[in-house]
Amino acid sequence: MKIVIPELIHPQALERLRAEHDVVFDPTLFTRRSELLAAAQDAHALIVRNRTQVRDDLLEALGKCRAVGRLGVGLDNIDVPGCRARSIEVIPALGANARSVAEYVVTCAMLLLRYSHYSVGSALAEGRWTRPAKPEGHEVAGRTLGLIGFGSIGQVTGHLASRLDMRVVAHDPSFRTQAMYDFECQMLPLDALLATSDVVSLHLPLMPETRGLINADRLAMMQPGAVLINAARGGIVDEAALAHALSEGRLRAAALDVFEDEPLPSGSVLAGAPNLLLTPHVAGVTADSELRVGELVAERILALLKTI
Repeated sequence: MKIVIPELIHPQALERLRAEHDVVFDPTLFTRRSELLAAAQDAHALIVRNRTQVRDDLLEALGKCRAVGRLGVGLDNIDVPGCRARSIEVIPALGANARSVAEYVVTCAMLLLRYSHYSVGSALAEGRWTRPAKPEGHEVAGRTLGLIGFGSIGQVTGHLASRLDMRVVAHDPSFRTQAMYDFECQMLPLDALLATSDVVSLHLPLMPETRGLINADRLAMMQPGAVLINAARGGIVDEAALAHALSEGRLRAAALDVFEDEPLPSGSVLAGAPNLLLTPHVAGVTADSELRVGELVAERILALLKTI
């Protein structure tokens, strides 16, 4: 059977797939839509990251496809109802990169609570002593981490933060109390979480009801010394409102790993915003997580193809 992979995948997972099936692998194929559509015509499975748009013409081309593997957890680049209508199973790598995202969030929290400016560059090496005139910054111990979204990644993040003696609170309307976690966590309404958290971290999918969730009004609810971290999905945070809040000093700092448009375009409203850490959608990407993600998706794709 034929598997098409138009984006990067871990070599170990690739070899595992090639051992059993005909694999068309080209990590740049997603940029050449017509070639991708041609390759998809007789594909039994498609494995993508977040750049391939599995919808419209590509979905129509996948006439023989029975599975779409997602090397990650976000599904906003995949027409899930369209796949379901065509009996195509969507296979995300749930849980495989949770630890990497959680460590990213905790690292950002520790960095951004500690320092209020990040533009020192080579000043120290050039002999300019940039130490603040008075102590600034905070330890994370005793500070409150507010998790907006309390699924698998949110819970791993809360677990790590609790081990650093942070207080953990969360908001998630879809949370079910029977879910198990091994740390204290108080569930709060969204406005209360925003008003009481020293660090707010987002762990939500991008849906119509979450788009623009963190807008100017909600940013204004946060404490002036608070930190915002978004390693979930771009579009949840109003980027212009965040840049304005940082420029006015109404937030201590922010870290964004995801953006409304990716790659982040030149001339973004975020350019020049102070105390803003930007990373190119890599929170869940480490050598460790890439192997887990690839192996999980490969295993499930292979198992499903055995049933055809």
